[in-house]
Amino acid sequence: MTGMQDMTGGRELVMVSNRLPVDRVVDEAGNTSWRTSPGGLVTAVEPIVQSLGCVWVGWAGSAGERLDPFDIDTMHLVPVELSEEDIELYYEGFSNGTLWPLYHDVIAQPEYHREWWDRYRKVNRRFAEHVAEVASEGAIVWVHDYQLQLVPAMLRELRPDLTIAFFLHIPFPPSRLFAQLPWRRKIVEGLLGADVIGFQQTTDAVAFRLTVERYTRAPALGNTIMIPETADAPSRTVLAQEFPISIDAESFAATARRPEIIERARRIREDLGDPRTVMLGVDRLDYTKGIRHRLKAFDELLADGEIDPTDTVFVQVASPSRERVDAYRQLRDEVEGTVGRVNGAHGTIGRAPLVYLHRGFSRDEMVALYLAADVLLVTPLRDGMNLVAKEYAVCRADDRGVLVLSEFAGAADELRDALLVNPHDIEGLKAAIVRAAHMPEEEQRRRMRRLRRAVYDNDVAHWAAGYLGAVQAAAEAKQAEPGGLVTEPVQVMTSFVPRSIEDRVRRLAALPSLLIATDFDGTVAPIVSRPQDARILSRAQRALDVLQESGGVRVALLTGRSLSGLAETGVRSEGWVVSGSHGSELVGLDAAEAGQAPVDGPLTDAEQQALARVTRRFERIFGSEPGVRLEIKPFGLAMHTREVPDPEQAEELLAAAVVLGEAEGMHVREGKMVREFSVRSSDKGTVLQRIRAALPAGPVLFLGDDVTDEDVFRVLGPDDVGIKVGPGETRAGERVPDPHTAAAVLALLAELRTGIVIGSSAPS
Repeated sequence: MTGMQDMTGGRELVMVSNRLPVDRVVDEAGNTSWRTSPGGLVTAVEPIVQSLGCVWVGWAGSAGERLDPFDIDTMHLVPVELSEEDIELYYEGFSNGTLWPLYHDVIAQPEYHREWWDRYRKVNRRFAEHVAEVASEGAIVWVHDYQLQLVPAMLRELRPDLTIAFFLHIPFPPSRLFAQLPWRRKIVEGLLGADVIGFQQTTDAVAFRLTVERYTRAPALGNTIMIPETADAPSRTVLAQEFPISIDAESFAATARRPEIIERARRIREDLGDPRTVMLGVDRLDYTKGIRHRLKAFDELLADGEIDPTDTVFVQVASPSRERVDAYRQLRDEVEGTVGRVNGAHGTIGRAPLVYLHRGFSRDEMVALYLAADVLLVTPLRDGMNLVAKEYAVCRADDRGVLVLSEFAGAADELRDALLVNPHDIEGLKAAIVRAAHMPEEEQRRRMRRLRRAVYDNDVAHWAAGYLGAVQAAAEAKQAEPGGLVTEPVQVMTSFVPRSIEDRVRRLAALPSLLIATDFDGTVAPIVSRPQDARILSRAQRALDVLQESGGVRVALLTGRSLSGLAETGVRSEGWVVSGSHGSELVGLDAAEAGQAPVDGPLTDAEQQALARVTRRFERIFGSEPGVRLEIKPFGLAMHTREVPDPEQAEELLAAAVVLGEAEGMHVREGKMVREFSVRSSDKGTVLQRIRAALPAGPVLFLGDDVTDEDVFRVLGPDDVGIKVGPGETRAGERVPDPHTAAAVLALLAELRTGIVIGSSAPS
């Protein structure tokens, strides 16, 4: 987790969650101590906390107990007292009886009680007051999850100097479901107190922004919600964006490499009777996790004879959860009844096909279970992310094992090489389980390698860099204003990105590695009558600069201009990869990168002679024609007719030039009112492939306007995004009308990637 020290800019980090990240331990002598709890939130943020340290505000877990603040490891813990009635009404009631089922697609029916809401509001106020009391000046406060959605606005009122971040670890419901909530506007206003709101998936962030627009006066432009000025406060912005959470991949992999863990995995299989196939499920005992559907599918496969109970064992770990809530007690009774029935029908003496473990396990034991399992079943009906799926993948350095994953888990957006299933489709789930049990080793290796790479490429460090980077940007913007408050009115952007492109750009923004490539003239620089007068739009320049500085992104400029001609425009390309003369010139790859990309050598004597001969002929024939401009390039020349007064004459001159060029054996390339002649065959598509070969694997976003850019659109793959700028036939999948909108696309991507908003402006 190197490099995290700068993620808060030296500001104090205050974490706020319903529970403190520790459990009380009482030894045989009655002595009390505290240890880090094994929950999903703790697992995700533990590396961040270890690196940065923090103040953590939350409930210690016992009703009515008042505790003084205490320290453990790098954390200063500040307990919030909750009474028995608080737990009943705020936690078991509104949080888990109202919000949890509502936010999980109403799998269970939510209950709406005014006394629950009243207590939820009061407890959120108590949390906000504790934070306001302990947070240092200008601190970053990171509020976690659905139990504390009112805290951001309350805290902003109490401590406007703070930078407030909120992260929702569970899904956010579609607007039509959220509309059921009687206190929907209050929840939205509570969340909008934050400077940055993080979600697990794009669909969650989109649903929230649509809900905001429906229930408040705040419009959403891209990922940014524009909070209007009021009598009490200036206008400001809130970034509401997806930041898919992840794990410390290397830490889990290191645990899986330890000899004692490998030996424990061997003994687990031995204790299970050394079956041919071990299947594993790991969940909290919750009705959203799809445990009942999974057991039903397994039961039917046993009954159908598709699974042999003598050589297959399914281990279901179901850690206790909210056992005072009626729905959870009912679920436990149902699951335990199903387990007994399945084993009674299909088990034998000394062999149970279904092993049910209703307790929590240490991380070491969980990793051993991952190594012992041939198949992991992660089949929630709805889940914000599900880190178990990611943990399993990174632990399997042997490239063995199969992940069966619900398409309704957030992890499915990244782990596309799992066997994706709809858990409501029992027949489809059964088919996936059988296929997983019999998957050839070569296919297992191929899928698992890709799964592990996906997790490593978006591990907890990448998640923290994106999320805390956006939070730090908000903190710096606040600090830049007198008194720490933003007083400038919000500027509304004038060029809007089409929805189809916005959706694709959102997906690109969350990926670990990305290549942004663009043409120059007509794409990020408007066409002008004199090519030497072209200038890049300042918004495009700023967006590309921001993207180049963000982690995992490289920027490439692919132009037909020579590099010397491009330099005359004043474009700032430090750190970029730049290709000139349609791929004949290439700079910007360091020595290690360039060593991976084939590079053409200098012109041969024959090529130099041919180029000199053609240049002399063109200068003799066309050099004195009014409006014609000849541009000499390292590997050829270009004839421009943009300034020829008569368009028909311009076309005739270009046609004549093509005849002469082809007669001399030159490679001819057509552009807008320009013809390019080169002694070597090169094009932008070829040079893009050359650049890709030298950089880490990742998708490409390419914007271009000219006929010559079609060579790039031709070589783009299914995961790439090609955008045609302006009219004309094209192979590109998307189109924008002009360079200003192209700049808006780049600004949107920069905002999604970094949280930095880049307003519209004139050419630089």
